[in-house]
Amino acid sequence: MKNITFLNPEFFWLFLLIPVAIVWLFWKRKQQTPTLKISSLKGFASSGFTIPKLKPFLFVFRILALSALIVAMARPRTVDVSNKTKTTKGIDIVIAVDVSGSMLAKDFKPNRMEALKRVADDFVEQRPNDRIGLVVYAAEAYTKSPVTSDKAVVLDAINGIKYDNVLQDGTAIGMGLTTAVNRLKDSKAKSKVIILLTDGVNNAGFIEPETASDIAQQYGIKVYTIGIGTNGMAEFPYAIAPNGQFLFKMMQVEIDEKLMQIIAKKTGGKYFRATSNTKLAQIYGEINKLETTEIEELRFYDYDEKYRSLVWIAGLLVLVEVGLRNTIFRSFI
Repeated sequence: MKNITFLNPEFFWLFLLIPVAIVWLFWKRKQQTPTLKISSLKGFASSGFTIPKLKPFLFVFRILALSALIVAMARPRTVDVSNKTKTTKGIDIVIAVDVSGSMLAKDFKPNRMEALKRVADDFVEQRPNDRIGLVVYAAEAYTKSPVTSDKAVVLDAINGIKYDNVLQDGTAIGMGLTTAVNRLKDSKAKSKVIILLTDGVNNAGFIEPETASDIAQQYGIKVYTIGIGTNGMAEFPYAIAPNGQFLFKMMQVEIDEKLMQIIAKKTGGKYFRATSNTKLAQIYGEINKLETTEIEELRFYDYDEKYRSLVWIAGLLVLVEVGLRNTIFRSFI
């Protein structure tokens, strides 16, 4: 009975009639059975013939047939459901990540960059119906992953984020934002979003962040800005030891929050401040809720009716009962 549903389960109420039918059948049998009163049975030898004793079991066939018909009327069937989803309002998203040396600060565990990668992974996996791209920037910027619906490519790009010498160290917020805008400006999506993350102040690049935000506004791109870093002091890398390991010291955390707020407000986005791993995860969760994708789901049902076999079983039971009643048990009525 696994995975079987019933179209008309109300017919199961008919099982309440089964006890009535049993009582009626035995009463009817008693009425139809002839009786003979004699003073003694001593003159009749017992033959041990048991077929007459089996005759009452003919009613079992009739009760089973009736039960099978009731279940058949309830329309048992299995259902195979297949889904097809269609995105009716797609969103293209570019995540722009600051990969300057300050992202190795240890106010997040194990550091800002690794904490961001974990949260960004979860964010991408929760957006199965959107296209996502990745831009990284320090003193310069480049596209690490184009806007794509292939989440494996995006996740691989996020996991590959690291501090290296490919980009000159620094924080070019305007360059990072402009590169992200270039990935979205020709998009045909109903909604275009940039998630811009930095942990410092703009100190490099030849494009001002305000200019980049004006361009984003012209193309109808919404920018959510995130400042990452605890309030107060944090362990920052300041030099590299002869063995290649970073040296850290306590330094003041500086984030140009006013600039981040201006960019977000101008483009219709929102500014967030992440001061811990938990807060960073909450911010991405809130952005995930703010930017929802409308999905149309088409569901197809394939029904396999099971009542036919029950009707055949009921018919067979009736035929067996009628056949036995008019053959083997006929002479004992």
